[in-house]
Amino acid sequence: QVQLVESGGGSVQAGGSLRLSCVGFVYFPSDYCMGWFRQVPGKEREGVVGGRGKGSTFYADSYADSVKGRFTMSKDSATNTLYLQMNSLKPEDTAMYYCAAKFGYCLNTDRPSDYAGWGQGTQVTVSS
Repeated sequence: QVQLVESGGGSVQAGGSLRLSCVGFVYFPSDYCMGWFRQVPGKEREGVVGGRGKGSTFYADSYADSVKGRFTMSKDSATNTLYLQMNSLKPEDTAMYYCAAKFGYCLNTDRPSDYAGWGQGTQVTVSS
């Protein structure tokens, strides 16, 4: 599996923006999936947004209701870097954010159990 590394986390006030990056993925000519997840202490890891790809094509197909309209996932096909643009941040978005990837087909792109490769996480803290 790939070694993923997230960056871009930090502390912002409510209403602010952050862009997370995830590097380490490589070009894969067949099916794969990638996504962003988050976790707070004492709670299960939850899906933020998941997507599917094949070669250079990639698209998000599942945003959590809590982030729809505020977060956008994208992938740079030239560098294979995965991004998560987070706007209008809320205190409830505070969590450790992880990116994940899987070579092959994912039945559900927003379920942590479907993924095998994870980054170490980047902390996002939103103050009110």
